[in-house]
Amino acid sequence: MGAGFKMGVFCKEMIGAHFVDAADSISANIAGGFGRYHKKDKIKFYRYSVGSLKECFDCNEKAKVRKLLSEDEYKHIFSELEKLPKSINTLIKFTNEKLTI
Repeated sequence: MGAGFKMGVFCKEMIGAHFVDAADSISANIAGGFGRYHKKDKIKFYRYSVGSLKECFDCNEKAKVRKLLSEDEYKHIFSELEKLPKSINTLIKFTNEKLTI
């Protein structure tokens, strides 16, 4: 097994680790927002989760281009990620409209 194998494993491990970190960060930032008292702080953390979501889209694209995922795996992940922006934006809108502080 030559350098090509090692590079493939390296790419898979690096993208995989970043993907997991970004995905974990989505929920962690939402949880962090729930733990804040002021509306602006809550929304700031919810927006951080949107940034993490965008990182997930980026990792999915890189994994596809580098052939670390099959087309079906890529499409499945993309369709699941696609559901989140609306939910997070609804949370932001609700927080902005309903909280007074």
